[in-house]
Amino acid sequence: MSPQLRSFDHSAFPPERVRAEREGTISVCVPARECAETIEPIVRTLIELRDRDVVDQVTVLDAGSIDGTAELAAAAGAEVHQQAELLPDRGPVLGKGDAMWRALTILHGDVVCFLDGDSEGFGPHFACGLAGAVACEPGVHFAKAFYRRPFRAGAVELPEGGGRVNELMARPLLRRFFPELGDVRQPLAGEIAARRELLERLPFATGYAVEIAMLVDAYRAVGIDGLAQVDLDVRQNRHQALSALGPMADAVLGAVAARLEREGRLAGVDVPAAVERPPLATLAGSPGS
Repeated sequence: MSPQLRSFDHSAFPPERVRAEREGTISVCVPARECAETIEPIVRTLIELRDRDVVDQVTVLDAGSIDGTAELAAAAGAEVHQQAELLPDRGPVLGKGDAMWRALTILHGDVVCFLDGDSEGFGPHFACGLAGAVACEPGVHFAKAFYRRPFRAGAVELPEGGGRVNELMARPLLRRFFPELGDVRQPLAGEIAARRELLERLPFATGYAVEIAMLVDAYRAVGIDGLAQVDLDVRQNRHQALSALGPMADAVLGAVAARLEREGRLAGVDVPAAVERPPLATLAGSPGS
């Protein structure tokens, strides 16, 4: 019988268990752009976990926000870095994936957990659930979040309807071309945790492509038995207009097509080249080299 994707509920990893059983140190990084409305409670929650020795590093990676995100995060206790100041010799930062790749140069944990900066109703289970799956469960190298995403439009909130590109593009692509990943509930979730040594071996797609590219690459690196997904219950964040989802869908399709081409499964198909950052471990002088 072939290995199955492991799934956990966040309740399996309360702070007390993570503190007592974790193998290695944990860094939590929150990439943020114009997140002044949500960043303070997120940072305060994470700092509380740090003070309880559940995690070791709390970092906010700011994208030059002009709404005071960086200042609010620093005042709440986070270590704050500007994306553009990391690996400046690599040129301008090309979106979230590029920023996450650069962040590995200042994140020192054995386990690295990336969480989004625009989550409402944030709780400690976001960090504990994901980081705990990697730090406490034998054989798990990469964990991805899934959750229910209500859709909010003005004063109207529907129980579901968020994650439209996830359901209409990402999941069908995986079911068709990477069926072993067909049970991944939210391949485009921005919340992940992974062993640092694995992240340093992966290329990082830039922009919107990073989540699905990282999932496929991690699967190829450690197999389905090295992956897990963690139910974080509900996540409420900003929704983009339908017209803004086209570039995201294009990026997701391009990332999957590039990986199919590398595996010789798109012979004769012209796949536009997308910018990807090389595995950090291959760079001279990098933390992993």
